[in-house]
Amino acid sequence: IFIIETICVSWFSLEFCLRFIQAKSKCQFFKGPLNIIDFLAISPYYVSLIVTDDETTDEDDRPSSNSYLEKIGLVLRVLRALRILYVMRLARHSLGLQTLGLTIRRCTREFGLLLLFLCVAVTLFSPLVYLAENESGKVLEFTSIPASYWWAIISMTTVGYGDMVPRSVPGQMVALSSILSGILIMAFPATSIFHTFSHSYSELRKEHERLQSRLNRIQNANTSGESDTFNESRSFISDASASPIKYIYKGN
Repeated sequence: IFIIETICVSWFSLEFCLRFIQAKSKCQFFKGPLNIIDFLAISPYYVSLIVTDDETTDEDDRPSSNSYLEKIGLVLRVLRALRILYVMRLARHSLGLQTLGLTIRRCTREFGLLLLFLCVAVTLFSPLVYLAENESGKVLEFTSIPASYWWAIISMTTVGYGDMVPRSVPGQMVALSSILSGILIMAFPATSIFHTFSHSYSELRKEHERLQSRLNRIQNANTSGESDTFNESRSFISDASASPIKYIYKGN
């Protein structure tokens, strides 16, 4: 696995360096989100090699430094977890992932409104369900208002793990209200996000088709240019064979 990872990281590093060399503006190159993801996906491999070498030397020099080695081990585990960013490289070749990223970037206001609505509703329903359950005095699953925030979040997002369930009738009424409010809140910006997604998909698809057609025209132009050059050379050879110059040379 280490050999395969080394080969893959070497290839990715070579590609990243070549794209960096060919970039006109180095600052704009590092500001690109896909380039940042590539750098974050490649760098943990080299950092883990350096940290591993430091860990081995520290084990030889300071065998009693357990806390230092634990910190290094934590850093290594975090860096290994960051290698999942290799999957994000598929965004360069996937039209769907590119559309998703473009939609998220264009719908930041809608996502902000969605989070705002959820925060307001969670802040409203958490104290209500806490008071309703405490007044009933049956099962005290809702121990505090901050603990009720977790129930409000999973209820309004229609997840519903079932670890916290209101038992009283007032608590169930509050739960029904929070679920219906969550459905409405999630549905409000969904239409705008869907239209933005479809528009972004059609836009990127047209762009890819335009680039593909341009590439095909360039390839056809190169092929036709080579064929024209070959035909011209053949006609020149045939004309040269029929030219009276060879008879002059024969006569001499």
